[in-house]
Amino acid sequence: MSRTGLSVWISANTCWYVANFRSRLIEELISRGYSVTVLSPADSYVSRIRALGADHRHIPMVNDSINPFREIVLLARFIWHLALGRPDVLLTFTPKPNIYGSIAGALFGIPVVPTINGLGRAFAVQSFVTLAVKTLYWWALRSPAKIYFQNEDDRSLFVSEGLVDPARTERIPGSGVDIERFSPVARAEREGGCVFLLVARLLWDKGIGEFVEAARLVKREFPNTEFHVVGFLGVQNPSAIPRETVEEWVAEGVIRYLGASDDVREHYARADCVVLPTTFREGVPRVLLEAASMALPVITTDVPGCRDVVEDGVTGLICRPRDAQDLAAKIRQFLVMSPEDRAAMGRAGRQRVVARFDERMVIDRYLGEIERICCERLELV
Repeated sequence: MSRTGLSVWISANTCWYVANFRSRLIEELISRGYSVTVLSPADSYVSRIRALGADHRHIPMVNDSINPFREIVLLARFIWHLALGRPDVLLTFTPKPNIYGSIAGALFGIPVVPTINGLGRAFAVQSFVTLAVKTLYWWALRSPAKIYFQNEDDRSLFVSEGLVDPARTERIPGSGVDIERFSPVARAEREGGCVFLLVARLLWDKGIGEFVEAARLVKREFPNTEFHVVGFLGVQNPSAIPRETVEEWVAEGVIRYLGASDDVREHYARADCVVLPTTFREGVPRVLLEAASMALPVITTDVPGCRDVVEDGVTGLICRPRDAQDLAAKIRQFLVMSPEDRAAMGRAGRQRVVARFDERMVIDRYLGEIERICCERLELV
């Protein structure tokens, strides 16, 4: 099949997301002859998207808004962009593009492939917002022929709530990870205690508060232990942690804040264990995949998405969400393990990622679905 002239659009709530999680998919699509356009709010990562060879269309989006007027305007913007662009396929990621992209695509007969990559705050506590979001998902997901879910918990929830037809759903292993780029490295011997690393946007929902409290508890018994944090401050989110609070933690000596990074491999290479104590429903957290791919043991919470990555006691440790005491107990458990047991845990994590979460498998699934859709459309012409 000739792909020349066929267009694939990708929509998400930030260019940062697309640049960090979908770059290789874009490269693969372009190498096969598709034209690719990213539909998302413009940010500092637009240049990286264009450097891949993709076009970019700006669509303003307030990610934490639940204002009905704003949401109607956003839907109208999706309709306007798709009416003008008429892509052959639209891939959507993150909640608002999944919902409004699917609704707008249905109006013009544009095939949409949504990926449910975590449910976030709206499903954390049942409320009117939860009911509204479920209603929107039910409306939006009636049209797509294929709906991908990054974990089984989310797929099962949508099926049991009657939000999707189970025959049109498939599980996909997250966004995957480049197992060659994130490969094990030799770790130099160093003096001092273990380094526990948290990589995430600095949100209370990511369990940063529990991480800090657990660090305080552990450092009383193991004072040489270090707790490092890498991630963006000042993000647009109601759960954002104020800069002043982070600066207080640093001044207290409980953590080291290392800033944001687009390439966290150097931080992984200096860590002994990666911790992600998130408190809400994740898709499949990329940080856990990256860490495990580099043969790093991980400690995370027993929530959807996280428990898909970690086999408790084998590739890492799982603690209760919103429980700093239990997180501290798991950190202590890791600290008293022998170096050989820690290394074996890391190797097991690497084997699990290679077998189940290789990015190549994820890309091939999307390519296969795009090819199927494009073949059907060409037959109808």
